[in-house]
Formats: sequence, structure tokens, C-alpha cells
Amino acid sequence: MATVRFATITHPRAVFLLVLTMSIAGAAHTRLPERHVALFVFGDSLYDPGNNNYINTTTDYQANFWPYGKTFFASPTGRFSDGRLIPDFISEYAKLPLIPPYLKPGVSNYAYGVNFASGGAGALVESHQGFVVDLQTQLRYFKKVERQLSRKLGSAKAKTLISSAVYLFSVGGNDYLSPFTADSSFYNKFSKKEYVGMVFGNFTQVIQEIYKMGGRKFGFVSVPPLGCLPGTKILEPGNKGACYDEVNSLAKLHNKGLPKVLKLIQNQLKGFNYSKYDLYASINQRLEDPLKYGFKDANTGCCGSGPYRGVYSCGGKRGVKEFELCDNVGDYFFFDSVHPSEKAYKQFSELFWGGDSDTTGPYNLKAFLNIR
Repeated sequence: MATVRFATITHPRAVFLLVLTMSIAGAAHTRLPERHVALFVFGDSLYDPGNNNYINTTTDYQANFWPYGKTFFASPTGRFSDGRLIPDFISEYAKLPLIPPYLKPGVSNYAYGVNFASGGAGALVESHQGFVVDLQTQLRYFKKVERQLSRKLGSAKAKTLISSAVYLFSVGGNDYLSPFTADSSFYNKFSKKEYVGMVFGNFTQVIQEIYKMGGRKFGFVSVPPLGCLPGTKILEPGNKGACYDEVNSLAKLHNKGLPKVLKLIQNQLKGFNYSKYDLYASINQRLEDPLKYGFKDANTGCCGSGPYRGVYSCGGKRGVKEFELCDNVGDYFFFDSVHPSEKAYKQFSELFWGGDSDTTGPYNLKAFLNIR
């Protein structure tokens, strides 16, 4: 989740990577570590480890400046939080190295996977168009990776890696936020049901393409309660701190339809398996009873300005230079005006990894990784 306008996505590494892969094509095929599962990550700022550092965009869609990253990395990485995100924790639990951003110069070893997620991206190309790497472009990058894996490992080993890999998705939040924070002209052409249907249509197409390439194991999170973020609560005129219902209604519509869409895909695609984590419910539980989950404040961002620190000014590089920063980020559920803190992400990751059927199903990721 993030907010902004128009620019061109550039990928200066493409030529370098092509030369690199061609130069090793004649060499012996790379040996894979025994019994490991790769993670390929798609989505938005909930998952972006810094891809937006390397595209032509604005600081509204970047987090490569202090105080982002202050808790774990000690310096900003481009992650929209004070520390690690869900894919970082999942890779740790799966005994993998941190999964790197695809667009980071020099990243060319994809044996453990790679992360394509882009802060501000949606399933619809119209969501923050030109400022982010949309889902279809992320898919195109994955197709390049698949070709490079085939050259490096050989066709048979590459197919094994692709088929045993887990594909993590966080998609939809920006499609439902952008009409309220950026441009609503596209959204206004459709009913809510039609709009959500288009998000599912684009999202399903990407899943089908990955399935055709051999992908079988997918992990999804529901869309958060978008109207309850500090940054969206201040958007509704006269709002006295309540959630912005119109934004939330889109998230609820999406989350109601997601299980049906996944079941339909499963019925159509033989061998398709998935894990779905109810992120919406987990966030709601913490907003309603923060103390139960170790937070003193789930209403205000640790970093930002204005009411609830809901003005997206953390770091002072997004138009508003003045911002406030809390003393102890561990007390706060939200790090900035729209993104959770590392402490919150760790709790989510534990539930996605090992949660019971109330939050994560039909498999949690720990069980999922053992499916052959």
C-alpha cells in the first residue's frame, strides 16, 4: 500500500543479466542445494523488499530513507516498515536466505527464489500506473527468471525447482485504496462488484500463467481492513476516528470472494494447492484489543504527522518535511500511516507459517512446504 502518480519503469539490468546468463550457458549446470523449496514473491508494499528503489518513481512509492528499516536492518532497505516483512520471516522459518528484490543490481542467483513485489502495485495496471511494477509486469519478470533458471540448471532441474516452489501473493489493497488516495476516474466507471471482479480476473490470469509454467503451490493473504489505517481514517470528511466504511466495503467484498475464486481455480487446475491466511481478521483483532497482542497503540502510526499520524510524511521526503517519530516502535501496531510494524509482521508470519484452520487454510505454510 502506498500513494502517488506517473513515471516509467526502467530495468537497466536486463542487458547485463542476458550477457551474464549467456556467458555461463556453456558451463556445467549449477548444483542446487538438497531438499529446499524456493519462494517467488509477488505483490505490493506488504511484501516489497526494495524493488521500488530501482525504478523511476517518486518517494511516495519508496521507503529507502530513515527511519524505515531502523529496527532490524539499522539502515533503510526499501521495505515499508521499521524492519522485516512477511516474506522475510517465512524465508527464515523455511531455513532459506532472505529473498532478494528482483530489480536489485547484481541479483542473478534464483535457486532460492526472488521477490518481484512493488510498493503501490495492484492487480490492475491502472492502480498507480507508471509509478510501480504492476502484477502483469511482475509476471513478465518471473518468465525471464524461469528462462534463466533453465539455462543455468538445465531444463529438468529448473522444472523441478519451479514445480516445488511456493508462490506468495499480496494483491488487491492498492486497487481498492488508489481510487481514494490518487485517481478515481477508472474506478468510477464500474460498480463495486464489477471492479472487484476485474481485480480477480487479472489476479487469476497471473496464477494460471504460473501454473502453465509448472507452479503448483500458492500462498495468499486476504486484503487488510483498508478503511481502518491511520492514513485512510483521515480521508473521510468529519470522521471522528472511525474506519472509512466505503474503503472497507471493497476489502470485505474482495475477501468474501477470494475463497470462492481459489476454490474455482483449484477445481479447474489439477494439482493446484493453496494456503490462505486471513490477514483482515488478524489485523482487526489487534485493532480491537491491542494489549492482548502486546501493543499499547493500534490507532496511531509510530511515524508520521497530523491526526493519528495519518499524514504519509514519515521520513520527511514526501512533500511534508516535518514528522513525528515515536520513542518505542514496539508499542505500536502501525509503523507509518498505512504499514504495520515489524512486530506486527512477525505475528502475522507466525500465523501464516503455523496457524490453525481458523486463520490459515486449507494448509498453513509449514505443512504446505512438505507437500510433494
